Amino acid sequence: MNQGTYPLAASMVNQINRLDMISNNLANSNTHGFKQEGTTEGSFNYYLQRAQQEGFTPTKINEVTNTIPKMDSKFINSEQGPIMPTGNTLDFALSSPDTFFKVQDKSGEIVYTRDGAFKILDGLLVDSNGQYVLTNDNEPIVAEEEFINQISVVKIDYKDLEKYKDNNYKVKDNATIQAFETNDGQMLQGAIEKSNVNSVAAMVGLIDAHRRFDQSQKAIKTIDELNGRVIEKIGNNTN
Repeated sequence: MNQGTYPLAASMVNQINRLDMISNNLANSNTHGFKQEGTTEGSFNYYLQRAQQEGFTPTKINEVTNTIPKMDSKFINSEQGPIMPTGNTLDFALSSPDTFFKVQDKSGEIVYTRDGAFKILDGLLVDSNGQYVLTNDNEPIVAEEEFINQISVVKIDYKDLEKYKDNNYKVKDNATIQAFETNDGQMLQGAIEKSNVNSVAAMVGLIDAHRRFDQSQKAIKTIDELNGRVIEKIGNNTN
C-alpha cells in the first residue's frame, strides 16, 4: 500500500468519529442540562513511544505510520448552559457548572445529572427519566413539605466523570465527591438549565467534518489511480 494512504485513511476514521460525536451533540441540543462533547487529535507517535517504554519493539510499519493522526481523547465541555425560568416549582437549575443532582437509576446504581426537571411519581421525587432523586444519605425523597431541603447536591470535577445513558454521569474510580450539608444557594427553583450545545457552531463542525472526510477519500482515490497508471506502464514496458 502507498504510504500516503495511511494518514489519509486514519483521517477518514477520525472524521467519522467526529461526525458521530457532533451528531450526538446536535441530537441533544434541547436536552435539559446536557453538556456537549469535543475531541482532541494527536498522532500515533505518542502511542508508539508509550509502547516502546513498555518493551514493545517497533516494526517497519510502525515507523512508517508513527505520524498518522489519531483521535486522542474525548472531553466534556463543562460550560454552563443558559438558565431558563419556567415558573414550575418542581424545576431546579444548579448554580455552579460543576455540581450535580444525585439520582438512582432503574438498576439501583447511583449516578449524577444536571437535569433538574423533576416530577412526583407515587409520592416520590423523580427526574425526567423516572429515576429517584436522592438525599445525602442516598434515600429517595418523599414529596412532602420541606422536601426541597432534602435534595442532594454534590460537587464533582468533570475529569472524574464519564457520560452514561439517559443524560447521566458515572464517577470514575477514586473520584472525589463533595456533598454539601445543605443545598442553600446551590440551586434555583422554578428554572431549568438548557443544553450548552451551540447549534450553529455544531452545524459548522458537521460540515467541516464532511468536507475533511471527502477530501481524504478523493486523495486516496487519486493515489489509487496513479498507482494503476504506473503499474500499467511498467507492464507495457516489460512486453
